[in-house]
Amino acid sequence: MKKILLLLIIFSCTVGKFSYSQQGLYSTDTVREMRIYFAEANWDYILDSMYVEGLQNRLAATVVIDGESFPSVGIRYKGFSSASTTRIKNPFNFDLDYIVAGQNYQGYDKIKLSNVIQDPSFLREVLSYEIARKYMPASEANFTNLYINDTLWGLYSNVEAVNKDFLKKEYGSRDYTFVKGNPSTVDLNGDNSNLGMSYGTDTANYYPYYDMKSDFGWRNLYNFIDTLNNHVDSIHNVLNVDRTLWMHALNYSLVNFDSYVGYAQNYYMYQDNNGRFNPILWDLNQSFASYRLTDDSDFWGGFTGAQAATLDPLAHYNSFSVYERPLMRNLFNDDRSRRMYIAHIRTIMEENIVNSEYHTRGLALQALIDTCVANDTNKFYSYTDFQDNLTVTVTDLVDYPGLTELMDARALYMATVPGYQGAPTIDTITPSNTFTVGGSVDITTKSYNADDVLLAYRFGSREVFEMIDMFDDGLHNDGAAGDSIYGATIPNVTNYIQYYFYAENDSAGKFSPVRAAYEYYEMQTQISPLDLVINEFMASNTNTVPDGSGEYDDWIEIYNNTTETLSTKGLYLSDSSTYLSKWEIPDLLIGPDEYQIVWADAQAEQSGQHANFNLSKFGEFISLAYDDGTVIDSVTYPVQFDDFTYGRYPNGNGPYVFLTPTFGYTNSITALEEIKELTFNLFPNPASNKLVVALDEYDSDTHLQLYSIDGKNVFNQRLLNQKEEIILPSLSSGVYLVKVSSETQTATKRLIINQND
Repeated sequence: MKKILLLLIIFSCTVGKFSYSQQGLYSTDTVREMRIYFAEANWDYILDSMYVEGLQNRLAATVVIDGESFPSVGIRYKGFSSASTTRIKNPFNFDLDYIVAGQNYQGYDKIKLSNVIQDPSFLREVLSYEIARKYMPASEANFTNLYINDTLWGLYSNVEAVNKDFLKKEYGSRDYTFVKGNPSTVDLNGDNSNLGMSYGTDTANYYPYYDMKSDFGWRNLYNFIDTLNNHVDSIHNVLNVDRTLWMHALNYSLVNFDSYVGYAQNYYMYQDNNGRFNPILWDLNQSFASYRLTDDSDFWGGFTGAQAATLDPLAHYNSFSVYERPLMRNLFNDDRSRRMYIAHIRTIMEENIVNSEYHTRGLALQALIDTCVANDTNKFYSYTDFQDNLTVTVTDLVDYPGLTELMDARALYMATVPGYQGAPTIDTITPSNTFTVGGSVDITTKSYNADDVLLAYRFGSREVFEMIDMFDDGLHNDGAAGDSIYGATIPNVTNYIQYYFYAENDSAGKFSPVRAAYEYYEMQTQISPLDLVINEFMASNTNTVPDGSGEYDDWIEIYNNTTETLSTKGLYLSDSSTYLSKWEIPDLLIGPDEYQIVWADAQAEQSGQHANFNLSKFGEFISLAYDDGTVIDSVTYPVQFDDFTYGRYPNGNGPYVFLTPTFGYTNSITALEEIKELTFNLFPNPASNKLVVALDEYDSDTHLQLYSIDGKNVFNQRLLNQKEEIILPSLSSGVYLVKVSSETQTATKRLIINQND
């Protein structure tokens, strides 16, 4: 079908370019502006053809984002059902570094624009992600006006891609198993990506139903599925159960059935550094009951808009599953997990729906985009539909429930679900003893109407919470027995602790804080100077050791000098004595006599820990400090040499000396040679074409090397005498470094070349 483009005079709804400079790409208080410039007049036919043929190829174009131009960006359609060759307003996927390596905007190289189909309100996706981010890692999202060859194409939702950059930001790693529940064809009478065992033991049978985003992982995925279905008692070892309960709670609270809930699709799973899979939400554009298909037993084949308000969040427990849903049923079979799940639903409903916050935010977003929607001549619904759908049902090919019409009724229904009412109370109390690294911490909480009270704790954000029982027996520093004050002791603590409480009775549970485990209480004390040290670093790594991306970059080794495990929470690395908080170290745990490598290459998106600065081989300053100015360790170092390090000898507490590298292990004199300093003089300095080198000591194997300030070797000569005149090559005026070295000694001096003399 020929696509027809309607044109009219457009009144701008975006803010001026000057306003974007202080805002992130996904800021929700403005409408962004993006422009695509295709060289090909038939660009839409080319993209249509790629889509029909199922190709992942892209068409190169220039893209302008908020006034900043990017050449050779790869463009294709995004998604499946939302794209069509008969539509003008298709969704787009931008790859900024498709041809230009490293090209990005504010650190993002992938941009995904949804065409806001199946949502007359224009609000569902942006509002749902905003709610989800309170409880779990989820994409950022906002709105953008898209122009193609300077013609307004329409208002789009701009949703952060769930890719390796997202994983690095949220999980601190990016190279473990990463998979999307994404069947190549959704089967309304099949298992799809339900994490069941129906596809057998051959991992190849799972290929059509899961999209592996990592370089490996099919066996890991199968082992996870096997544990989920056949060894559920061990599920906590391979699954972040709490995060999974939050995902289900969000999907059922907001009636988001284009997900694992409806036909087992549109979700990601990432296996973190603890070997646990973490579910990640995706594709929320049909939340608030825009999508109403499901294969559950109560509404086989779908449900109406009116029925959406009273969908049972435990349908896969209270009834039967037509097609297996082990990620729900096998968790809900556990009484405690079921109570925790309902507690999460209560939090979502009370923090967003019952208090009408979602309506307030909906009104604000609606006002923000009002003119943009009016100007969008390619939208799928009328401007009146947009105005109405926040509150009332809009009827097109199907009924799209009004958000408040649906959710006010859903809040009333959810309050009647068993486990929603009757939860215990929890009041937190300050830890009762001094906080000392390596010691223990007693924690108490007051809880009424509880049969069991649990304390969960961990020592770092990338670690797994450990849950222990709390007691009201008068024997656990909890006051008198039976006074509703519960106590527990956290043993062998580090300098940083995260913790939360969970209490339950025979019908309901409650968390404190209520957004746990995504939010938590914390305690911290600073470590002492030299507990952690800058043990060794390399400022000119040409071929010694590559980072995870195969690049030879500068690196810094941090070493734990103590007999206790220490957290790096709150610590910063810097190469500036006037800006000690330049790069915040993630809250990593470093055990006694253990090392942590930080790459100083300003490439935060890569695997491992990457600071936002580089080291200078010509000498500078490095510090390890808190942001209040407390310095734990620092070093001012001299000119460095290619593939040598500067580090402490003896290891951990000695003075800094030149070393051969001991990357991640002990600086040992048996494994390296110390480089001794020799002394020499240069004159004249500044020089032009001649230079005299005078050595205090001379041996027959002495060489001179001359480096430009950017580290390039521009001249070499063997020295034959203790005092020797050097004829220099033709060099530009500027600063250079003269390195003189013998078999056992080396030294470097600065030389100024001035060709004007």
